[in-house]
Formats: sequence, C-alpha cells, structure tokens
Amino acid sequence: MDQVTAYLSENWEQLLAIVGGVVVTASAIAAITPNKTDNKVMGAIRKLVDLLALNVRNAKNAPTPPKK
Repeated sequence: MDQVTAYLSENWEQLLAIVGGVVVTASAIAAITPNKTDNKVMGAIRKLVDLLALNVRNAKNAPTPPKK
C-alpha cells in the first residue's frame, strides 16, 4: 500500500493530465457525432468521474437540458 501511495503522490500531475485528456476526448467525440450510443458512453464516464471526484447529492452539476 505504501508503494501505491508513493506512486500516486509522485505522479499525480501526470495521472490527472491523463484522466483529463480522456474525459475531454470522449466529450469531444460525443459532441461531434450525431448518434446516441456515444452519448450514453460519455454519460457513464461522467458518472464515474463524478463519483471519483466525490460529486454526489447536492455537489453535482445541474443536468444539461436536452436539445430540441
């Protein structure tokens, strides 16, 4: 466990950049493609990111209203 903690504390900037890059890339793909499947995948990724960021209950962002 000490090795994991040491790795995370030494490499947190790189890990954060990787996670951020994955989320941004997935968001861009979901935004530019017209089908609903990738939007569902992005929604699942966003839920996971919210969970990892401890964005639960009242700390969550307001949902985006659906486009008409």
